[in-house]
Amino acid sequence: MHRSNISRKILLLLICFIPALAFAQVANKHRVVVLTDIEADPDDAQSLVRFLLYSNQWDVEGLIATTSIHQKARVAPESIDKILQAYNKVQPNLLKHEKGYLTYEQLKPKVKKGLPVYGMEGVGEGKDSQGSEWIVQILNKPDNRPVWFCVWGGPNTLAQALWKIRATQSPEEAEKIYKKIRVYTISDQDDSGPWIRKTFPSIFFVVTPGYNYSYATWTGLPFPSPGSNKEVVSNEWLAKNIQQGHGPLGAAYPDVAYGMEGDTPSFLNLINNGLSDPEQPNLGGWGGRYELYLPEFRDSNAGPFRREGWPKDEPETRPIWTNANDSVFSTVDKTSYVTNQATIWRWREAIQHDFAARMMWCTKPFNEANHAPVAKLAHPEKFTVKSGELFHLNADGSFDPDGDSMSYWWFQYREAGTYKGNVSFRPYASNLYDLPVTAPTVSKPETIHFILQVKDKGTPALVSYKRVIVTVLPN
Repeated sequence: MHRSNISRKILLLLICFIPALAFAQVANKHRVVVLTDIEADPDDAQSLVRFLLYSNQWDVEGLIATTSIHQKARVAPESIDKILQAYNKVQPNLLKHEKGYLTYEQLKPKVKKGLPVYGMEGVGEGKDSQGSEWIVQILNKPDNRPVWFCVWGGPNTLAQALWKIRATQSPEEAEKIYKKIRVYTISDQDDSGPWIRKTFPSIFFVVTPGYNYSYATWTGLPFPSPGSNKEVVSNEWLAKNIQQGHGPLGAAYPDVAYGMEGDTPSFLNLINNGLSDPEQPNLGGWGGRYELYLPEFRDSNAGPFRREGWPKDEPETRPIWTNANDSVFSTVDKTSYVTNQATIWRWREAIQHDFAARMMWCTKPFNEANHAPVAKLAHPEKFTVKSGELFHLNADGSFDPDGDSMSYWWFQYREAGTYKGNVSFRPYASNLYDLPVTAPTVSKPETIHFILQVKDKGTPALVSYKRVIVTVLPN
């Protein structure tokens, strides 16, 4: 071949390759820090096992052992390390399925510990710890990406880091740091969470406030709520699909004591499945849906769930991201439910199947395991139509990496949009990759959220999503 032709071909390859390389370089991963009262309850260890299976999607910056109201005078970083050692044995096999899984040697230095004291006893002058200093270092990095704190126990280690930043940096510098922080706490497990919310009002905070867990959104994952798929959180299902026959990481998943993985909802909306936008919790996703408002005061220590000796609840002083209801029709008992827990349990089967598939990645080669389909749209994710206009939702281009057959399902996520009426699909949206829709008649601009679910026929069946936001204008 002539040298000039070779040069042209090389140049063409570079032109095609460089944009893809640039995209790969600028694609942002979420920065994530876990605070865990591991050993207070087996569910922290369970959640850590799942967390590690998705850790390739994030920049994991810290795994910090803390206290909580359930474990006031002990921290257990050695228990984090024990699970990391099990992960170390399967990490090479995980890389056969997806890139980005850090080695044990890369994760081990990120394991830190807070003070073995309860709540605000660990906040103030002279209360620095290995964990709080690590958080200060993370937050002071010249990296403008938000840092997501998934708080599985008490957040007093984070509270001490914030105390230190406030005491040592100018108000302007400190405020820039506060605005990078994203916190999701599994209810309140010490008195430092409420202190953070009141003292640092600009910090993004997701929580069901108080110590009465029966009100909490996160309970929609672990507990067999009415209408939910209870089989996939049963001991039998966990033994078969997670614990037994899936290598050392599955064997490290302990039996359920009080509830399965109560801490996992703190990171489910960070999973890249096409459904959630963590910066907008009101859109909903696997980790639940939340709205920004000042909640009414509710006393956790009153009524049937009263807990003697627990801290007293105090009214919130500013809006937080907290409980929001979804209306969900259950295919289990053919009944409609309107609860905040339904914002999670509506996705439970998909959540658990995805977990089970990734657990298979620990031991199986690529061609013997299932991988989620890739949902695609043949049109923009956002577009505008007029009242009464016919438009199409189209999933052309979706594919499955294993070559599996796929099913398509479109539905309206009514609570996520401003239009609260039901949009009629004609014909019904079952298994149509191209769906004709007639825009409703509106008197003012309204948004409608449509969710595309693409599901493969592998074992277990896996899904991915796309969200389409259609703005309807009046004529």
